[in-house]
Amino acid sequence: MPAPGAREGIILVADDNDANRDLLVGLLGGEGYHVLSVTDGKQALERIGRDPIDLALLDVVMPGKTGLDVCLAIKSKPETRLIPVVLLTSLTGDDVRMRGIMCGADDFLSKPVNRHELLARVHSLLRLKQFTDELDNAEAVLFSLALSIEAKDPYTEGHCERLSKYSVAVGEKLGLSEDLRVALRRGGLVHDIGKLAVPESILLKPGPLTPEERKIMEQHTIAGERICAPLRSFRQVLPIIRHHHEKQDGSGYPDGLKGEQVPLTARILQITDIYDALTTDRPYRKALPAAKAFEIMREEAKRGWWDGSVLHVFEAVIHGYEPVEPVGSAR
Repeated sequence: MPAPGAREGIILVADDNDANRDLLVGLLGGEGYHVLSVTDGKQALERIGRDPIDLALLDVVMPGKTGLDVCLAIKSKPETRLIPVVLLTSLTGDDVRMRGIMCGADDFLSKPVNRHELLARVHSLLRLKQFTDELDNAEAVLFSLALSIEAKDPYTEGHCERLSKYSVAVGEKLGLSEDLRVALRRGGLVHDIGKLAVPESILLKPGPLTPEERKIMEQHTIAGERICAPLRSFRQVLPIIRHHHEKQDGSGYPDGLKGEQVPLTARILQITDIYDALTTDRPYRKALPAAKAFEIMREEAKRGWWDGSVLHVFEAVIHGYEPVEPVGSAR
């Protein structure tokens, strides 16, 4: 019996068998889902590139691109990899399931499809997709808030984007895992989001801050961590936000961490942050050339402020060569 009204979710059905395709479209359409259907893998990829698909039901055996090929293509692209994929097959044995798992499939259904099993799995996966979409929306709000802070000061235009790019490049040179590189990208964008809690009279003050004002400003790292803490996907970003103003000798803030107590991702971001501040115009001075900026930063690293091995790798990134010295503690 059809459910009243339309359900949320656009489902793509790809199957070269007319009877199978019509059956799936009928079952899902009868439940109020919006269903798109295609007859092969090439058409499936075209639809996914064009329409906001929430779930893909793919027959494994199709002419040309198989369901496995389509699944792999979906899961290989950042913009589509969160689309749940269910593979449909009449093949028996573990081989096809193992190959499907390797391609990133979220679930499997055997043909002939059981109506109740189909609807239960579709409902579950669409609910999961809704949660991930809500998470993306929450992240987008945080990024927008972070960029609104940047927009208050014309001298910092593009600062967050540059830090993201620089930090990820250093992470790649150091061989960091993908999740840490994602954290660096996000951290570059939101590291200063806690400045939302800093009064504009302090944030935009042209002259030196008083000791009381500096104490308030230094709380922005803790405020930023608190703002982003509810997002579980930001678990790896929180140490960057809280600790990107620590120093190797323990003289930084907010926790006075020393050496490798400072998370590597925070050490990477702070290096890129300092470089960007030195090489862009400020109200009190013109941008410094890269050579002069690195000269200053190397001296500060000798004083025990920054991780010299991370600085070495970052300099290689900026100048476009491979670091030849051991990175030591930067690993």
